[in-house]
Amino acid sequence: MVTNKEIKEEYKNRKSKKGVFQIRNLVNGKIFISSSLDLDAIWNRHRTQLKFGIHPNQQLQQDWKQFGVEKFVFEILIEIKEEDGKNINYDKEVKQLEQLFIEDKTPFGEKGYNKKTAKN
Repeated sequence: MVTNKEIKEEYKNRKSKKGVFQIRNLVNGKIFISSSLDLDAIWNRHRTQLKFGIHPNQQLQQDWKQFGVEKFVFEILIEIKEEDGKNINYDKEVKQLEQLFIEDKTPFGEKGYNKKTAKN
């Protein structure tokens, strides 16, 4: 039988998928680009927020309500592999990659759900 200590140790040692993702509307092609240190968890969070109507992006929330869950896909744009023994700031890495994808795909207005910021 597995102990609680073993479960906690396994959780601490697990390597999550890190990277940049998009949520794409299959009806109108609009995309929402973001990044996370845990791609599986972030997809669950977005899906749950959208399901319950509490997503912070109101435009995405409206389209989700109008078109339904089956008209949206979650796609990983790039995944960063963790390197053992290296001191890498993965949070900084994924944010920089996210910015590059946003600059390249310009997911604003008719093309997407992202909001323009001073960085883009």
